[in-house]
Amino acid sequence: MIDARGQSCPIPVVMTRKVLEKEKPARLEVLVDAQVAVENITRCAGALGYQVAAEAQGPDFKLTLMKGD
Repeated sequence: MIDARGQSCPIPVVMTRKVLEKEKPARLEVLVDAQVAVENITRCAGALGYQVAAEAQGPDFKLTLMKGD
């Protein structure tokens, strides 16, 4: 899990991209606290072949990234 709460864009995207490119996980959870981070990570993950499910958790968002087939 990546906890990117409190980080300004593009840091959450950079943190997520590093893990996706290095470890190539089948599933990854990312916590963020800004809608713009949700949008940017969703775009980045999609370009790398991941599907993203976003869930609001109070003021935060939990993104679940899953490798597409």
